[in-house]
Formats: sequence, structure tokens, C-alpha cells
Amino acid sequence: MTSHVPDEPIGVAVIGAGYWGPNLVRNFQGSPAFHLRWLCDLDVDRARKVLGGYSTVQVSADLDEVLADPGVHAVAIATPAGTHLPVAMAALRAGKHVLVEKPLAATFEEGRQLVDEADRRGLTLMCDHTYCYTPAVLRIRDLLAAGELGELHFLDSVRINLGLVQRDIDVVWDLAPHDLSILDFVLPPTVRPIAVAAHGADGIGAGRACVAYLTLQLSNGAIAHIHVNWLSPVKVRTAIFGGSKRTLVWDDLNPSQRLSIYDRGVDVASPEELGDEQRRDILVSYRSGDMVAPALTEREALRTMVEEYARAITTGTPALTDGRSGLRVLELLQAASRSLTEGGTMIKLSEGHTA
Repeated sequence: MTSHVPDEPIGVAVIGAGYWGPNLVRNFQGSPAFHLRWLCDLDVDRARKVLGGYSTVQVSADLDEVLADPGVHAVAIATPAGTHLPVAMAALRAGKHVLVEKPLAATFEEGRQLVDEADRRGLTLMCDHTYCYTPAVLRIRDLLAAGELGELHFLDSVRINLGLVQRDIDVVWDLAPHDLSILDFVLPPTVRPIAVAAHGADGIGAGRACVAYLTLQLSNGAIAHIHVNWLSPVKVRTAIFGGSKRTLVWDDLNPSQRLSIYDRGVDVASPEELGDEQRRDILVSYRSGDMVAPALTEREALRTMVEEYARAITTGTPALTDGRSGLRVLELLQAASRSLTEGGTMIKLSEGHTA
């Protein structure tokens, strides 16, 4: 493992200069915790364009050359999912900390290999589940952890738009990782998904599901429903977290009021509280309280994610979205895919849930 002086910036290389790589380049360059040394891409000209004419960052098409640099302590991988295993494995074996774009790998088994290798070498493995680092999701996590919503009863999430129909993956693998990683991130440690079912449709003959609905059973008896769709003419990104005390609505497309917390709901008196007469008709009462819109600081999620990567490396403690969280999301995706092929059957997840 390459060691860096704690007070000095962490030498980092970005692998992949395509769709997401430039965002990582910008955020690493803007972070005092990191010193961007390399941008590696098979298309050297594309990499140079990303960096601009005056950059001192080195460019290479050769991953081995980048990994051989003792000044590189960490890498960030923004290449297609099918390449994550060989690229990340090479980096871990070279003693580098690794940040991987979602999904962690192309399959659960490949993801497991990466987690095991990082553990063996005492290196940071982190998955860039970007949405988890948005001010809104960080606040939702805090509210659930503090019991502000009470016990979670349901989650209803919609992520639809007229999207780019991907050639290599269906809509579940394209869009659902966002929602599944958010769910994994905000759930209290005592609650986890135990089974998942998925239904999908391919109305345009693309050869893969373009619209899908996922239903997850949670260990506390709650239900989570996720709707992903490439074919909607309107863009909707909302999630409703229904709790026993309050319900939270997250509208990601409304920057002036992303979160709304409703103190309205249903109260059911427990049988012990009721007399014999009332026990026959269980007492349901409706609460009609206030709505509060918590103020959020606008901050780029990637900036927070990059800081978390630096914190994990310097402290040697797991990142909030570590390799294991990436693995749990992969398990859910694979189970959802299996459910799709089996006509929507409920697929149970492994007992330990990749803990």
C-alpha cells in the first residue's frame, strides 16, 4: 500500500474521461484534500480536451503507467461497469485506494471480489452513489435516524423522464441504482430489505425493459415501491417516506422546496387502550397538523462525496457509501433482474444481506 504524508494532498488519478470523468476531474481539482496527477483514458485526445490547454495533469492511455506512479495514492474509476472489476482490481493490487462509479461492478460476484481484495489489503473501497451526498438525502437520513418520522411504514419513489434508452442495460440497471442506494443509505441500521419483486415492460421493442416497478419488503414489515421509466414525456423525481409520526416528501426538481415534512397521518389506538365495546371497531383517527419545509444548503453532491473519500482514506474508516453498500445494491439489482425474468415473483435476499 502506498503511504502518503497526512498533511499533504492525496495524489489521485481519474480513470475514464467520458460522461462522468470530467465531473470527477473538476471536483478533485477543486478539493484541497487531493492533488490530481493523472487522467487516464484510451482516447488521449478526449482526455486532453477535458483538462484544457494549460493543465499540468498528466494524460495516459496506459493504466499500468498510472498505477506505477508512487505519487498516486488513490484512483477514481469512471469507466463502463463491465470494466470495473479488472480496473479496480489492478488498482487495489497496486496498493491504491479505489473509488468506483455506480454500480460497483457488473455482477454481485465481481463486487464481492473487490470488497474482499480491499479488506485483505486494508484499502479504502468506496462507491460513488452520488445522490446519497445531496443535502436532501443527508437530511432525510438524519431525520430517520433521529426518529423524527417515527417508524418507516412505506417509501414510494418515482424516477421517470424521456431518457436515453441504453444499449447494454435495461431501465432497472440504469435508474434504480440511484433509488436503491438512497434506500440503503437512509434506512436505520435495524431495517433492511429482505425481498424484492420487479415487473417491467418494453413498449417500444427495445429488447429490454424500458419501464419497471420494483417492490421491496423491509425487515420491519414496511414496503418500498420504486418506479423507473425511460419513456415518460415529463420528468418526475419524487420520493415519499411515510412514517408512524410524520411523512416526508422529497421533490428533487423543486429547488426552492425540496423537502416537505407533514405532521399528518393516521393514528390507530392499540387494542390494550380500548374498552371491550370499542375493540369491535378498532379506532382509527386522522391527524391534521402542520407542514414544515426544512431549509437546505445548496451544495454539489460530488464535492461532499470527494470529501468523504478523503476522510475515509485519511482515517482508515469505511466511507458512508463503502464497497459493502455497493454490494448490497448489486444484490438488489440482481434479485430484481431475476424477478423480471420470472414474471414478477418475490425473490428473497440472502439472510446476512452481505453485511
